[in-house]
Amino acid sequence: MAKTAEQPKAPKASAKDKGKATYTVDAAPKASIGVPRLRRFYLDAVRGRLQKEFGLGNVHQIPTIVKVVLNVGMGEASKNPKQLETALEELALVTGQRPVTTRAKKAIANFGLRAGMPVGCTVTLRGARMWEFLDRFISLAVPRIRDFRGLPSRSFDGRGNYTFGIKEQLLFPEINFDKVEKIHGMDITIVTSTERDDLAMALLRELGWPFRGEQPKVVA
Repeated sequence: MAKTAEQPKAPKASAKDKGKATYTVDAAPKASIGVPRLRRFYLDAVRGRLQKEFGLGNVHQIPTIVKVVLNVGMGEASKNPKQLETALEELALVTGQRPVTTRAKKAIANFGLRAGMPVGCTVTLRGARMWEFLDRFISLAVPRIRDFRGLPSRSFDGRGNYTFGIKEQLLFPEINFDKVEKIHGMDITIVTSTERDDLAMALLRELGWPFRGEQPKVVA
């Protein structure tokens, strides 16, 4: 029996490429059917621009978005369980994914907290839902912010991750204003595959992120 031809092995990542850059390369799909619009734009246009701009010889060095984490903190969750249930429902509507309840890890007497008490809710988005959420946030939610002047450009953590806060959940079109009992904000963290803030910022900018003082790019 004839032996089948062996597939060539992928080159091993060098020491410089280890760390956050060892995520699986976000290769272009064979067909664009069902691929989120923003992800398709990233694959078709953004990756090539970033590789050329920063002279990245290794495709594994091209940054991508790994996950998006949304967190709602509610200090009154233990005293008013209904508000927490409402926040869980709203977060599920916004993300299309079921959130989980966050609980206090330790007791804090000054705040009347005991270990295990509910203090909010959170959801982590990956894959298609992550790309779809970012697309809706940029194109639909951001324009609804009153007197919007852009999102801060100094909210990177030094490891390529970007965190910002919004003051009210009403900017999301999925939320029905008539059913809102209490206005609350949330923190959103975008985790990238790079540890360089300049690469992460360039990635978000190419995706049309509305940084303060800059004209956002239009996603085709």
